[in-house]
Amino acid sequence: MGIATTNPTTGKTVKTFTPLTTAEIEAKIALAQTAFNQYRLTSFDDRAGSLYKAAEILERDTEKLAPIMTLEMGKPITGAIAEVKKCASVCRFYADNGAKFLADQEVESDASLSLMRYQPLGAILAVMPWNFPFWQVFRFAAPTLMAGNVGLLKHASNVPQCAIAIEDIFTEAGFPPGVFQNLLIGSAQVEDIVKDDRIKAITLTGSEPAGAAVAATAGQAIKKTVLELGGSDPFIVLESADLEAAATTATQARMLNNGQSCIAAKRFIVAESVAAEFEQKLVEQFKALKVGDPTDKKTQIGPLATEGILDDLHQQVRKTVEMGATIVMGGQPLDAPGNFYPPTILKDIPPNSPGDIEEFFGPVALLFCVKDLDEAIQIANSTEFGLGASAWTQNPQERSRLLNEIEAGAVFINGLVKSDPRLPFGGIKRSGYGRELGMLGIHEFVNIKTIWIK
Repeated sequence: MGIATTNPTTGKTVKTFTPLTTAEIEAKIALAQTAFNQYRLTSFDDRAGSLYKAAEILERDTEKLAPIMTLEMGKPITGAIAEVKKCASVCRFYADNGAKFLADQEVESDASLSLMRYQPLGAILAVMPWNFPFWQVFRFAAPTLMAGNVGLLKHASNVPQCAIAIEDIFTEAGFPPGVFQNLLIGSAQVEDIVKDDRIKAITLTGSEPAGAAVAATAGQAIKKTVLELGGSDPFIVLESADLEAAATTATQARMLNNGQSCIAAKRFIVAESVAAEFEQKLVEQFKALKVGDPTDKKTQIGPLATEGILDDLHQQVRKTVEMGATIVMGGQPLDAPGNFYPPTILKDIPPNSPGDIEEFFGPVALLFCVKDLDEAIQIANSTEFGLGASAWTQNPQERSRLLNEIEAGAVFINGLVKSDPRLPFGGIKRSGYGRELGMLGIHEFVNIKTIWIK
């Protein structure tokens, strides 16, 4: 796929971009290295000041920046506005807390003084996805730059104008030239950059194949990686749950960002005693959703980001139904221009069907009916993914078991799975490794140096 803005609402290509040449890539990496040699010596106060300024720019220009996301990947404009504001919050979080997170930590030992010191590594390459084209970048960039590293961004090829806008924000915020650079390159150009000795670590959010490829290359070069990959998050509803609240949150959890979120609820695992009532409430909520033009603030579901994503999702639905699943509602692409897929619910999901074992990246809910908590936990864990999980119960014993036995990087009880700058974010199993956000996020790309003085 070339680097281009293709409006998913119309299917028309708006603007194309020429990938950087090998010489241009070399110049940017060289600039990053030069910038790091000076930037690493700056104070926390200086770095924080630039992050505060970036937050101010994001808030000042929200109404200008949000439509870029909507144009390039189809996010409803209300979600795009919220995303820009969330980016401002992560800039402020690390500006407020970065110095504290990176302060020397004394440890008692046989030395007169021993401590841990956190020091930057150098140029960090970020390979970022299209689905949250601002948030994914800022949640990497804010801690990375606060720690004294410099960043190079290889963004998804369908959101080039988002990438350009992000670099402009950091430049206007006062970060020195070369501290944050956008690389307009295709996927085939990533491997050589990962191998470059001046690149010290890589973070990737995206598909399993992309993560495996980058991690393999980085592993050969003995470089640190952080991967946030796919998810097939369970949403467990037990007998004591508040069904009205659960169904309302389930709708939001499945349909956020047109259903294109790694931490979206995808598999709805419901106790048989309340399954029929929950299904009815979910259908009512889904039917009330407004599908249409994502630039309209009343729209709740816009188009999928690309035609390929639309085709892949429908093939998963079709195959799952052919294997025995029941369509409760939806199940066919809309007969209209653009990459629109309606809110869809499938139940009676057959074992080993796509609905049972694959991630569905779009507005499709998969219903599973279970006899008891044991079966709910078994189905929740019967996946290669382990990103997030939401569970609904008022029973303390059930809550305790869910928190301890669900295999995921995060478990939310009676709430929506979401990322929060204050809390670490990441997965296990094939959902990746490492953590972003919180104190742990800023520690991923630093040298944790032991200092011992007699």
